[in-house]
Amino acid sequence: MRLELRHLRCLVAVVDTGSFTDAAIELGVSQAAVSRTLIALEQLLGTRLLHRSSREVTPTTAGVQVLARARSLLVDADNLMLEAATGHTRLRVGHAWAAMGRHTVEFQRRWAGSHPDVELWLIRTNSPTGGLAEGLCDLAVVRGSFDERRFASAVVGHERRYCALAADDPWAALRSVGLDRISERVVLVDRRTGTTTPDLWPPGARPEIRDTHDIDDWLALITTGRTVGITPEATVTQYRRAGVVFRPLRDAPPVTVRLIWRRHDPHPATDEAVALLSELYRNGGRRAARGRAVR
Repeated sequence: MRLELRHLRCLVAVVDTGSFTDAAIELGVSQAAVSRTLIALEQLLGTRLLHRSSREVTPTTAGVQVLARARSLLVDADNLMLEAATGHTRLRVGHAWAAMGRHTVEFQRRWAGSHPDVELWLIRTNSPTGGLAEGLCDLAVVRGSFDERRFASAVVGHERRYCALAADDPWAALRSVGLDRISERVVLVDRRTGTTTPDLWPPGARPEIRDTHDIDDWLALITTGRTVGITPEATVTQYRRAGVVFRPLRDAPPVTVRLIWRRHDPHPATDEAVALLSELYRNGGRRAARGRAVR
């Protein structure tokens, strides 16, 4: 016998109604069927899930744990059935580090206003495809390389690079930092999902590289003052951290921002997401240019 959703629904019904009799009414089956289903579930799991008495039914310690997992699985199953029946009612957008940077909030608000029937979820997954290859999202914001045979893409914008420094670093007093000066320092990079590689510098002028694997670790190590980091502008607005300051990096190429999706199975709202994010980056670039002209 295999574990089935009916076993989990039966357990939840008994606990929520407080009795086998009421659970049977809710599920539309006989009380005997409820009893058989619960016994089968306990046998499958090899543990007792409920304390039964003439007055009440309560979960055991193991039952409490199984009950929590059962509720989660049933919600996922219900959501799956709803999406299959009604179409794509949710758009999951993955990202590895900084989502859409300063455009994130505006993207969320404008999407909710123009697509009330398609719920937007932002999902952070520290993988090169922001969770797309793992099946965790429908679209992903990426700033690095990816398998172009497997995933289609659209360029939505470009971001300036910044140098991340400890707040008490002598360079924190500068308005900007030259790329050539970085070779004097130890640079902290995430080789898996980051945008900084030794190829930013010519051979013979490359800094010492040290590895990290997560944005929080990256920021924590930079606060020590022993390392610096290079990152796209999105990190500056998305991850403000006490003890870390960001300065524009001169003479470095901008970072290309793309939305990617499964080439043979795009979400129906893909084109709308690309159009909206492209507009936000385009208008944001115009405002930034006007601001520089005024100064």
